Amino acid sequence: MPETYAGPVIDAHHHIWDLERNLYPWLTPEGAVPHRYGDYSAIKRTYRAEDYLADAAGTGVVASVYMEAEWDPADPLGETRYVHDVARRTGVPGAMAAQAWLDAPDAAELLAAQAAHPLVRSVRHKPGGPASPDAARAGERSLMSDDRWREGYAALGLLGLHFELQTPWWNLAEARALALDFPGTTLVVNHSGVLADREPGTVAAWRAALADVAQAPNVVLKASGLCVAGRDWESLGNEGLIREMVAIFGPERVMFGSNFPVDGMFVGYRRLLETYREALAPLSEEAQRAVLHDTAERVYRPRAFREAPGR
Repeated sequence: MPETYAGPVIDAHHHIWDLERNLYPWLTPEGAVPHRYGDYSAIKRTYRAEDYLADAAGTGVVASVYMEAEWDPADPLGETRYVHDVARRTGVPGAMAAQAWLDAPDAAELLAAQAAHPLVRSVRHKPGGPASPDAARAGERSLMSDDRWREGYAALGLLGLHFELQTPWWNLAEARALALDFPGTTLVVNHSGVLADREPGTVAAWRAALADVAQAPNVVLKASGLCVAGRDWESLGNEGLIREMVAIFGPERVMFGSNFPVDGMFVGYRRLLETYREALAPLSEEAQRAVLHDTAERVYRPRAFREAPGR
């Protein structure tokens, strides 16, 4: 009988936000942006490191990686300073992905300033682009093909930073070309390639897109963000999808991310992680540990919770 992994876990993707102190335009009472999960008003509430620790308590999570949360774009370094202050007080997070607009005139200077902060390992800039597979097939492209954006991307490798890519699966061919053009930069595909429904044709096309981008050896994948608007977590069959991602990329290139508090709209933290453990149970102990700990440890080198001063 396969044994379920019981070792330490690293959460490679979560958020915290204090809406009383800081500005996140999409989380203001009047903020409304298109979201793959539909109505997201339930997360328009402060979610501090202490809340995250309470959600993750008793699950085996020993370290975490903060993902930029679309903080006020006029002050990207403000978010980085805030997260470092929280980490000093609470131990959360142990590493972070920062905000940076790669096509901005001051992109190189901002990236250097972000890289100077000890917890920053990567940056995220959602590249937009075609809103459907048909648009992508028709030749529409995202910022990943824009020359000015690529100039900013080129600076990442010089600074030792990774790139966090959040884009739908139909743009992953473009991502593969980007990764191959910049082989010294690790490209982290966020949220499983954004699989927004479970129609058989969609899943088949998603699977092919993952197999294509996986051919670039500097691409790794976060098995995260697997909720679907209007669907119950237990109905999604995510165990099979998680195993498929591991089969395509290999366990050494896949990592768990909770996407809390966003995915908390659909599932509790403990049940979310149980799904991953159940999905991975047929694999070897080494493979399970890679997905749930070792890949994120290698990519992000996060400090463990207990390493926070005063804890």
